[in-house]
Amino acid sequence: MIRVRTYGSAPRKVAVVHGGPGAAGEMAPVAERLSGVAGIVEPLQTETTVDGQGVELAEALRTYGAVPVTLIGYSWGAWLSLIVAARYPSYVRKVVCVGSGVFEEACAADLMTTRLGRLAPEEREEAESLVLTLGVPSAGDRDAMLARFGRLMAKADTYCPLSRDARARRDGDAALCRVDEEIHRKVWAEAHALRKNGRLLEICRDVQCPVVAVHGDYDPGPVEGVRAPLSRTLRDFRFILLEKCGHCPWVEEEACNLFFDILIREIA
Repeated sequence: MIRVRTYGSAPRKVAVVHGGPGAAGEMAPVAERLSGVAGIVEPLQTETTVDGQGVELAEALRTYGAVPVTLIGYSWGAWLSLIVAARYPSYVRKVVCVGSGVFEEACAADLMTTRLGRLAPEEREEAESLVLTLGVPSAGDRDAMLARFGRLMAKADTYCPLSRDARARRDGDAALCRVDEEIHRKVWAEAHALRKNGRLLEICRDVQCPVVAVHGDYDPGPVEGVRAPLSRTLRDFRFILLEKCGHCPWVEEEACNLFFDILIREIA
């Protein structure tokens, strides 16, 4: 069964694609904000393979969206959106990549070092411990451990978080996001291999629609890990740099309003 949430009125010409992999529901705040200007589909990916997630997303678009749609993919969801655009060109009008993972292995070499270096010593120690524990198959509540690790990384990835009141509203959406460690582990293993062997960029060569990448200057994934490879690979590509912005623009005090202005312009 396809799992989706819908927002706004039909026709639903926009879909938001969560990251993780395995962080179903994290795009709810974006869908809510955009629902005033467009009908939105929010697929909640459940498959445990890259190909399975691609088929699942395409079916969600066909069933619940008014294809061709604009895909707004966040982090891993940016990669998945490009994969679907390459394989199902009639389903996708445009792809907006938000905080995309970098596309070449060399650009990811220092990513975790950067993240850990932004944490307080006790948080860094906890993050390193969680990585080790998650590597043990018999560990306890792996979903909870991955969720905690994600919260630590989110802290490292954010330049200037929203004010207390705005953050409270955002945290109210946290219950809508379910972290699934099995999906993350299995899909990321395949996705990482696609990047490492160059196949990810080969797939991107088949993307026919326009692609826009929106990336924060504080994102631990380096700007040139996204801009350079996509510039030389895609037919129609634009890059937008957000200043004073980390990995997740909609939680940034300095950048969130501009971020939503950009999205509204791109889906118009």
